[in-house]
Amino acid sequence: MAIFELDNQRLAPLAEADFHAEGIYERELQHHLRHSIGILSPDLMVVAEEYGNWVDSQRRIDLLCLDKEANLVVVEIKRTRDGGHMDLQAIRYAAMVSAMTFEQLVDGHAHYLRANGHPADAARAAILQFLDWTEADEEAFAQDVHIVLAGPDFSREVTSTALWLNERKLNIRCIRMKPYRSADGRLFIDIQQIIPLPESSDYQTKIRAKEQAEREQRSERLGNREHFFAGLLDYVKPRMGLFASKRAAHGRGFNANAGKPGLLFGFLDKGDRIVIELEISHSEERVRALRTLFWKDADAIETAFGESLHWDEVDGRRAVFIRHYVDASWKAAESEWQQIYATLTEDAIRMQRALQQTIDAA
Repeated sequence: MAIFELDNQRLAPLAEADFHAEGIYERELQHHLRHSIGILSPDLMVVAEEYGNWVDSQRRIDLLCLDKEANLVVVEIKRTRDGGHMDLQAIRYAAMVSAMTFEQLVDGHAHYLRANGHPADAARAAILQFLDWTEADEEAFAQDVHIVLAGPDFSREVTSTALWLNERKLNIRCIRMKPYRSADGRLFIDIQQIIPLPESSDYQTKIRAKEQAEREQRSERLGNREHFFAGLLDYVKPRMGLFASKRAAHGRGFNANAGKPGLLFGFLDKGDRIVIELEISHSEERVRALRTLFWKDADAIETAFGESLHWDEVDGRRAVFIRHYVDASWKAAESEWQQIYATLTEDAIRMQRALQQTIDAA
């Protein structure tokens, strides 16, 4: 979109210019942005220029910055209209600095200060002051690496890549810096963030924060579930010989061979309930024969167990299940787990005994 000048009560468009035709090189743009980094983002600190302190590579980051959240920010600048391969370059640079430590950043900033006529020993204090830290915190430092691409325009390949990467939680912004010439020869630069759109940036930030919180909660829940079933296995082992050699429970429960091919007996999480089940799974012929045998003995098995069981068949699977559902869950308070273990084990022993005669005949 053009920029207009209000001139004698009319809107006069400024003529689009070209950095190359104007004789403005990337290094010059880099120099100006270094001194006015707030143009790209209000919360950035330039810590290094032409940074390339790594082994076996001559590549250099145009501007390496830090944001207020202690994330590293790679700024890649191009003067060409299509952006070239700046997206791939920036991703490569982001990967290369992702393992940077706080002390390495201090060293890089010291070199930057020295090169620009400032005392190098002020580097640490300057970084700490920018972050509002009293001392270095390696755990909080560089938890993420963000990318800023700056240029007069971007090809469809670059914008598509940026949009796709943002959808996958990589923070990458495209900032268009388009030059214009006025009628009297003055040079103007229109600087606009085009990806993500400024209107959606806050919303996307909130969405990311929500998703991160949900991931952490989900991870915590899954950790609790694994902890629950590990405890159940420890409780069951000395009480049921079937599980004596079982080494570990998987995330949703555990089972063991019931003594005959195609028969697995165990415990499985079903949300707000836990199921004790005999899974019958093998070749189609074997499953058919076992199903006939167990279903024929269904009444005797339920009588021996003392209550009804669920006889489940799953479409599209060469498996059938005999199940007993228990109203208990790993979501209960940990103080209740021992009682739940006792109930599950008691029911499992009773169910195994009810099934044993048919298992022996299988």
